[in-house]
Amino acid sequence: MPVAPLSQDRWLDVNELLHELVAQGFISQDAAEQALGARRSSRTPQQHPLEFIAGQQLDDLSRPGKCLDLESLTVWLARHAGQPYLRIDPLKINVAAVTALMSYAFAQRHKILAVAVDRESVTIASAQPHVRAWEADLGHVLKLPIRRVVANPVDIQRFTVEFFRLAKSVSGASLVDQKSHNPGNFEQLLNLGASDQEPDANDAHIVNIVDWLFQYAFQQRASDIHIEPRREQGTVRFRIDGVLHNVYQFPPQVTMAIVSRLKSLGRMNVAEKRKPQDGRVKTKTPDGGEVELRLSTLPTAFGEKMVMRIFDPEVLLKNFDQLGFGADDLRRWQEMTRQPNGIILVTGPTGSGKTTTLYTTLKKLATSEVNLCTIEDPIEMIEPAFNQMQVQHNIDLTFASGVRALMRQDPDIIMIGEIRDLETAEMAIQAALTGHLVLSTLHTNDAPSAISRLLELGVPHYLIKATVLGVMAQRLVRTLCPHCKAPIQLEEEDWQSLTRPWQAPMPSGAQRAVGCLECRDTGYRGRAGVYEILVLNDDLKAHIHADTDLLTLRRQAFKDGMRSLRLSGAQKVAAGLTTLEEVLRVTPQSEQR
Repeated sequence: MPVAPLSQDRWLDVNELLHELVAQGFISQDAAEQALGARRSSRTPQQHPLEFIAGQQLDDLSRPGKCLDLESLTVWLARHAGQPYLRIDPLKINVAAVTALMSYAFAQRHKILAVAVDRESVTIASAQPHVRAWEADLGHVLKLPIRRVVANPVDIQRFTVEFFRLAKSVSGASLVDQKSHNPGNFEQLLNLGASDQEPDANDAHIVNIVDWLFQYAFQQRASDIHIEPRREQGTVRFRIDGVLHNVYQFPPQVTMAIVSRLKSLGRMNVAEKRKPQDGRVKTKTPDGGEVELRLSTLPTAFGEKMVMRIFDPEVLLKNFDQLGFGADDLRRWQEMTRQPNGIILVTGPTGSGKTTTLYTTLKKLATSEVNLCTIEDPIEMIEPAFNQMQVQHNIDLTFASGVRALMRQDPDIIMIGEIRDLETAEMAIQAALTGHLVLSTLHTNDAPSAISRLLELGVPHYLIKATVLGVMAQRLVRTLCPHCKAPIQLEEEDWQSLTRPWQAPMPSGAQRAVGCLECRDTGYRGRAGVYEILVLNDDLKAHIHADTDLLTLRRQAFKDGMRSLRLSGAQKVAAGLTTLEEVLRVTPQSEQR
């Protein structure tokens, strides 16, 4: 017989919750009795009932083969209590606004957390939907209606501590600034530059904020952290799956102090604020993994802007199947990289995954029998299996002079960060002609254009034919979130426009982006590569001469089996890995054959 809903102003009880779960067919009676037995012998009375039940890993009868986890129990509780469920997404919360609504002590005492506020209402998350004692007090103080939501108790506790600690650090760091200046007064605004009341970069509050920024970025799978100064507020943004998200706004002086702290960590000149600088920081993720961050500053109208690129070894050094290589692409790529000498080029715009592909390939090639040397600008990530050298323009150590030096180091494989000029191209060709395998990058739209670029740089056509083994162009497409993607029937016209001129058959496995809590309503989670691989065979070489026609070259490459970036993307659409819109967004238009 179902148990009546729990009364108001009453904390949840494990016994009653288990009875209700049995009554609604989520768990068996035996499982409930086992859990009750475990509760009696439990030494953690402070644990939230849902947390305890989730810890018992009871079989979820509504989802065969799965256990009742904390999130599904929270969803169930919200439905049972008749209140909306919320999965707390810290990227969507204005921390400064919500922490000002109540004290940390009040939030902890009642196990609640404000998650949103506007002129109409304030939204409060709680994992105790039947406790209302705090509502009247809070409503009276805030003079706003309270909207309740049910959230995971572990998330509420964790974010309460994180949010209030961050807010305390920001207010502590900006205290001097607040006493000194009134930004609303124009004269005070003029004084900002004259009296540099910037908090100390080593101040405990600033240290806390920087530590939080790092940990938060790792948790959110960010690839870049942007710190952007403005007159009124400095902004922090994270790039996640190629898209920027606003994270937090700091007072201008606190933003300056954060940048100073990061410059100090990156061994940069803290006093020099007029010139762009580069630095590097090595730190650890919360789970103990080592991560490198590359720092770059840029002087702007309101102070120094800083961008930190995060190089997580798990992200940068993947397997080829994780990168998105299909079986045929992988075979062609590996055949090229197995050659003893010659030049292999990877092309694409900034942020298209060229570095990840090169590092993954080099990691496979760097056995104990070979000497693998790289020259980079800058070194993206320290890798023990390589001998890495960094370009330093201030002492005339360029790509070209670096390759010249590497040639005297008895290398087998050389990686050149980028071929930017004729001198570097000539050194790469010299290395290839003298029996070395050279890998490098170029910025071109597609694979055949790399041949044109080398000719434009001034490389003779006969040297291109003699040394270049092949070119791979690539892009990154966002992959569909596995939790919410749904089947879709593509329009034939859209599909044909994507696969023209190959006229591929209509796919049956296409999926569309929906959006859920796991992917922040974007419909996408993670990214994968799409590739266009041009192998320089005899037929193609016959088309390379001083005034090569790019269109003829491209047509011959297609005839020899090269698939365009769009067709490579279309295969991922057909496999249900990404969407037609995403492929059209990142890939260039294919020329007609």
